[in-house]
Amino acid sequence: MKKKILKSLQTTVIPYILQLIVRLIYLTNKTIFHHPTDDKDKTFIVSMWHGDLLMQPFNYQKFKPNGSVKAMISEHRDGETIRKTVKYLGIGSIDGSSTRGGVKALISGIKELRGGGDIAITPDGPKGPLHSVADGIVLLAQKTKTPIRTLSCIPTKYWQFKSWDKFTIPKPFGTIDFYISEAFYLDDLSTEDAKKLILDKMEKNQLNTIK
Repeated sequence: MKKKILKSLQTTVIPYILQLIVRLIYLTNKTIFHHPTDDKDKTFIVSMWHGDLLMQPFNYQKFKPNGSVKAMISEHRDGETIRKTVKYLGIGSIDGSSTRGGVKALISGIKELRGGGDIAITPDGPKGPLHSVADGIVLLAQKTKTPIRTLSCIPTKYWQFKSWDKFTIPKPFGTIDFYISEAFYLDDLSTEDAKKLILDKMEKNQLNTIK
């Protein structure tokens, strides 16, 4: 009985409370969007750091109001909580990551992209190392010939955990700068060159990022 209650809290109550907190933080901050002017309606892969994902639903939705995006979420014990939370924020989900359910996630991601939906990936998740790029995003982009856009969120006031990903939560009543890169392709690049390009694009968006 106790386990059932805890599971119910984890998958219903906690996600609802978390999304309310995220919305409150967003609404109490001044927001500045640095978005490109190229074709935003074309399908793309969202690339964002694991520690920088909290406010990204708002970044994506501001750029592509009528878009549909699904995030790849690891099949670990907290996955259901994350899945339910992002659903409240208008983000769908695909089970799997580079460490669990990778093949299944890759197949699902390919189907989603070919169907016209966008996919969101944290290339350094779910376990790092910090700001590294795993092979999954490269495989997905090259197999579907889909461009990538990097997304970043830089708050002036924030809390930062001492976790491997330096997970960051903006504080209320500050300013949040949202960045999205122009779309870029990985066609004809080796895996290592593709990963380097993604890393360079991610870093370019964060010249003034949190240290």
